Amino acid sequence: MNKETSVAFISIKLKEGFKVLKEGKFEDKQLYDFIERAINDLKQNPTCGTKIPKHLWPKVYVQKYSITNLWKYDLPDGWRVIYTIETDEVRIVSIILEWFDHKRYEHRFKY
Repeated sequence: MNKETSVAFISIKLKEGFKVLKEGKFEDKQLYDFIERAINDLKQNPTCGTKIPKHLWPKVYVQKYSITNLWKYDLPDGWRVIYTIETDEVRIVSIILEWFDHKRYEHRFKY
């Protein structure tokens, strides 16, 4: 039996932020499309991103969300989607924690 796969946002605020992109200027619409593609890919294969080694996890994710795994999905133009995967007997959910450009990604991960 294959498990059902889905994608969710960690918060309503983040989901609303995603929806707002669709109505924004050209760059925002483009980012919306990039994230939409990532969501579709994650529905097909939750592990299609790159697993981030535990020693690189920002403490904020562990403290705020009690994550047990962390992944990044590279978008065009240096953007990243950061997500974690939750699973039970019947389903796998990729949970989007945030997205950001390369500069903010490097800052969050202290590169």
